[in-house]
Parts: sequence; C-alpha cells; structure tokens
Amino acid sequence: MSKPTVLITSASGRIGKELVARLAESGEFSVRATYFTESKAPLLTALGADEVVYFDLNDSATWAAALEGVSAVYSASLDPMLEGHLAFSKALGERRDEIGHVVRVSCMGADTNTASYDPQQHASRVGAPIPLMLQHYWWGEKSLIDAGLNVTVLRNNFFMNHLLKTDSETIATEGWFSNPLGSARNSFVATRDIAEAAAVVLRQGAQVHGDKFYDLTGPQPQTMSEIAADLGTAMGVTIEYRPQSMEDFETDFGSTRAEFFEYLANGFYCRASPDFYNLTGHKPTAYADYLVTPGVSGETGLDELWQGNLWKKGEDAMKQAAGLNQQ
Repeated sequence: MSKPTVLITSASGRIGKELVARLAESGEFSVRATYFTESKAPLLTALGADEVVYFDLNDSATWAAALEGVSAVYSASLDPMLEGHLAFSKALGERRDEIGHVVRVSCMGADTNTASYDPQQHASRVGAPIPLMLQHYWWGEKSLIDAGLNVTVLRNNFFMNHLLKTDSETIATEGWFSNPLGSARNSFVATRDIAEAAAVVLRQGAQVHGDKFYDLTGPQPQTMSEIAADLGTAMGVTIEYRPQSMEDFETDFGSTRAEFFEYLANGFYCRASPDFYNLTGHKPTAYADYLVTPGVSGETGLDELWQGNLWKKGEDAMKQAAGLNQQ
C-alpha cells in the first residue's frame, strides 16, 4: 500500500526543514517538500524529502503540481505573504474531499484570547485594537476554516530564532543587541519544537487533532538580560543587552512590527503553555539548550542566528501587507 503524501510548504524555512527531517525519519508519509529558491532543493532531498517541487504562494500556476495526490498539508507563510495564503486556502478548500488535514502555523493570541473575535477590542488593553500582525494571523487561520478543511492550528509564541537576528551584526562584531522588550518576560519558542509538534499532529491525524488549537511556548519566560546571559555563555563571550525606546524601534522596523513588540513588552506573551508537553510528552526546549543543541536537521540555534532575516533595520517589511483588507 502506498504511503499518504504530505505537502510541506515553506519547507526550506526554520520549521520546515525540521519537519521534513522528522517526517522522513518516521517513514509514515511520502514527503513532498516545496522550494522557492532552486538552490535550496538539494538540501530538502538530503533531509529525506521524497519529492521536491517549486511552489510560489503568489503564483497559482505552481499550486496544482504541488497538490496532486496530497492528503495532508503543512501550511506556513511569511507575514508579507498573507494575500497569497488567503488565495491558496480557497484552492485547498476546493480539494477538501482529498485533503483530510491541514496543519497551520499561526501566532499565540491570533484569536485574541476571547470567545469572539473583535479586531477593535484588545483582550487586556482597554480601548486598544488587536495588533495588526495578530489580526493577519487570525485571517490566515479563518481562511482555512472557512474553506471547510479539517484544520489544526499551532499558535506559537515569538520564535527564538527571530528574536536577535536583526542584531546579528552587532552581536558578532561588538557584543551587544537592542530592542524595546527590557525587563518584560516572554516564553520564546524554539522552531524545532514547533516542527516536532507539527510532526506529532500530522502523524496522529485529523481524527485526533482536527479543529484543535495549540499554544506553543518555551518552558519559562525570560527577560532580555537573561537572554543575553544565555547567548554569552553559548558564544563564550560577554553579550550586553541595551534597552531601546519603542519610538526608535518603530523608526527601524515600521509601525506594524512596533505595535506587535509593544504587545510583547506589555507581558502578553509571558505565559508558559502546557500544550507542547501534552502533545509530545516532554518539556519544550529552553533558550540556552536551543543555542547549542542541534535539531534533527543538524543546525544549532547559534547556526540559525547568522542566517537570513526578513526584518532589516530601515525597512518596513509589513508596509504592503498592512494595507491588505480581509478577504
């Protein structure tokens, strides 16, 4: 009997690489991994993908070949790619008789932590709307639900590998980083843990996890000074955290990302969720361990720190997406 085929979108990303390796290791699926940049295709094959296919969320002509014969989909997309994801969700819905399960990567708080979704009503700040980035994550979830698919959503805290990438140059050359999070505690999550949770959910299937939502976090909330200490230990040097004003941060990265960081600075992500433990049977990865321990794809957190980064100082990566209306 042939194995079911699972499509891994964003397969060359941090979570995707780990997921490809984990599912290949399990041997339960035929793993079809997508790439956008052709030079990344050999890596996906090396990690165990049975097939690699070109895929572009912004080009619907690439979707049919990627979806042929697929019964499960891992869905992930960068924040500026929301419009493409919304359209792709509709295409998945047209195949809902064939696609029995979609696992979507989202963001903790996308549902506003309330019983009903009102984008103008923040759950903890009177008179404030929900940060636009979280509204976008909710649209990404809702588009799949509205398409009539069996969906499992992994709502993740802020990724450990995204936390300091914008400061990788000053970390490497001058030994410091800055952001406006200060003494606020956040339970940052390792992307390898998200991949492990996704692998468990895909392997156990929609009959166990369909129409369920899991909050994934780290094992404990940490301040920036604690993060600096862990990073310094891993690198064998002293790393300094320099507080930054929210105004300067907004100048660096734009209002949409600054609004989200205000959310973090106000302690909304300090919670340590039990969901990862309940899915996998063990604690999530601590930041100190993430930095020095390889994931199944072979890379440590320190390796990830020096790799590509969407968020660059002086550029508002969300400028175009911020003008997108819900569809």
